[in-house]
Amino acid sequence: MPIYLYIDRGTFVHRLHPTVKVFSLFVMFWSVYWVDNPIALLVPIGLIMLWIAQLTDSWPNFYRLRWLFVILIFTTTLMWMVFYQRGTPIFTLTLFHWRAHTVAIKVTRLSIKFGLGRGIKLAELLAASVLFLSTTKIEEFTYGLQRMRVPYRVSFAISLSFRLVPLFIDSAVTIVDAQRLRGYDFNEGGPLERVRRYVPVVIPVFMGALRKANNMAMALEARGFGFSHEPTTFIEYPVTPADILAFAFLIGLGTLYFMLYWTGLGGIGPLK
Repeated sequence: MPIYLYIDRGTFVHRLHPTVKVFSLFVMFWSVYWVDNPIALLVPIGLIMLWIAQLTDSWPNFYRLRWLFVILIFTTTLMWMVFYQRGTPIFTLTLFHWRAHTVAIKVTRLSIKFGLGRGIKLAELLAASVLFLSTTKIEEFTYGLQRMRVPYRVSFAISLSFRLVPLFIDSAVTIVDAQRLRGYDFNEGGPLERVRRYVPVVIPVFMGALRKANNMAMALEARGFGFSHEPTTFIEYPVTPADILAFAFLIGLGTLYFMLYWTGLGGIGPLK
């Protein structure tokens, strides 16, 4: 089972400068943040994400996370339909009666629209992250952060988290498989019993994490980590005309979505 999301392809998205890729992730988050209307979230930024996913062949990663997208959109939409009680009710759903009071949910067009927009917003934030990790190597991520004047220690710590989390997951999967070969059944019993059976796996994973952290600290010290505030890099990434065009496009996209917010076109309409 692959533990990294990066998919090596020869597309122009993969060949973009790392700084442009990091900036594109920021612009995607920025654009999605300003609007609540489902239509504004789908057009054009949603279509752009679909086009990039098709171009870079990132669909295997989306397929691996398909249920997370479904659960994220469904639960978020349902939750905001309950708590966003504004507008004219379409129908009222009575939950229960308590003494002289009736507890009911008023479902309105605005609540459905707002809830769906929130669900799509979270799904697009996740989709932007999946696209970024599908087309960007960890060393490119570190390089891009450094070129954006992020302190080297901070950029290294951020990129290190993307390396360690998959390694810990891989260690946990290996330990679970080893226990299953020894006859330990993780699927026996009810839901709580199944969760309890995974508790012994935490101890070897935690001990392995400490061992890896200690070995990594010694390896970094041996390589002179922290000796210079301007560390050198083995790979240099030249700026190409495609990078300039992509950067200009991202500026335009971010400006467009801020104007949608500023003019109110990215909202869900009047609260009536």
